[in-house]
Amino acid sequence: MTTAPIKVDIWSDVQCPWCYIGKRKFEKGAELYGRPVEIEYHSFELAPDTPVDYEGDPVQYLSERKGIPVEQVHQMLERVTGIAESVGLNYNYDAVHQTNTIKAHELLHYAKAQGKQLEMKERLLKAYFIDGEHVGKSENLAKLAAEIGLDEADVLRSLNDEEYLAAVKADMAQAQAYGINGVPFYVIDVKYGISGAQDSATFAAALTEAAENRD
Repeated sequence: MTTAPIKVDIWSDVQCPWCYIGKRKFEKGAELYGRPVEIEYHSFELAPDTPVDYEGDPVQYLSERKGIPVEQVHQMLERVTGIAESVGLNYNYDAVHQTNTIKAHELLHYAKAQGKQLEMKERLLKAYFIDGEHVGKSENLAKLAAEIGLDEADVLRSLNDEEYLAAVKADMAQAQAYGINGVPFYVIDVKYGISGAQDSATFAAALTEAAENRD
């Protein structure tokens, strides 16, 4: 069996609750797989038309955007919060700041260039779903980046210059080419696609199959 790491490209959004749940399930799946895995995150905006300073809460947003009754939205969020708890995540929807995530995606590309994309992805998801932080503003993002050892001033420069905006758009174009219309979406070894926050065993089996078929 091959010893070279299996490459996994993951399309994801910072404000996607299933992406954080899927991250935990995939991490467990990679652990079960038991061999090195190379992970790269790619940008996917679930709601690119959201204002940076959206004034409502997630319940209001989902109700307005999807046309879902408020009571049903509450039930949906309660369900996803329970599933998050099952993988050790304590979502706090009462504190979530609904916002535009384009700058967060630019930051993830900046972090990738600095070799810290995985740490940045984890910090952004935690900031959004657990800590109730605003991840739509450059100043806030630069402070979060500094927490994982990135240069706050340089991050701010990069975001203000839209240094990685083209890279974000390229990710979105690639997603469209692959036919991805929802996230999380996992592309394993550029051959196998897995949609959604699957069970850890499913991810482990897919990684194993990819390794065996590579040989």
